[in-house]
Amino acid sequence: MRLHLVSDVHGAVEPLRRAGQGADAMICLGDLLCFIDYFDYDAGVFGSLFGPDAVARLVALRTARRFDQARDFSRSLWASLPDSRTAMDEAIDGQYADLFAAMPTPTYATYGNVDIPDRWAEHAHSGVQILDGEVIEIGGLRFGFVGGGLPTPMRTPYEISEDAYAAKVAALGPVDVLCAHIPPAVPELTYDVVARRLERGSVALREAILEHQPDLMFFGHVHQPLAGRFRLGRTECVNVGHFAHTLVPYVLDL
Repeated sequence: MRLHLVSDVHGAVEPLRRAGQGADAMICLGDLLCFIDYFDYDAGVFGSLFGPDAVARLVALRTARRFDQARDFSRSLWASLPDSRTAMDEAIDGQYADLFAAMPTPTYATYGNVDIPDRWAEHAHSGVQILDGEVIEIGGLRFGFVGGGLPTPMRTPYEISEDAYAAKVAALGPVDVLCAHIPPAVPELTYDVVARRLERGSVALREAILEHQPDLMFFGHVHQPLAGRFRLGRTECVNVGHFAHTLVPYVLDL
């Protein structure tokens, strides 16, 4: 059985459609939406609504870690629209409609920190199974899924408390393959060499790996990691890649 895994899709609709070719199933580890495209300032929700100059300024503030100023600037942009709520909803729903339509049957998906869970059900077709704090059998193996991210200064849409996240991890119990959007709290896996910072990793994931020792652990979230893979005990932890940039799925043959 061949599985194709993707994460951090960030609006890459046509590459996502191609990523399912040749696979018996796809696993998507979240971050479907593209709010801000750091490579193409015309793209994403912000680029389409506010233009590249505004996005360039917002990216500069975030890169300088001036997060409060970035939030204030973002609020001013939304306030400039006559109906900001409708504009945002239309942009988000448009992306989700196209992205879910591009997913093959079957697809097993969990949320990223830049996703909005309550929008998924209305757009996911019958071949997409959404999993969060749940276990499913694929190819005779137990796959556990944990979605979302932990609190950060960025305040992305689906950040939850450490306790809530740990409860979802604990609900899985022993699995053969652990899948999450964020990595376990291991510096080699959480450090982004371009952003030059440690992204949030999960202590609960790390502890579950050390306790249960699944064969594999897959994640995304860190776009330019110091290490793309790392062995934690006997578990091989693998960053499946920043799909919006690589446009290539990670291939797993069971």
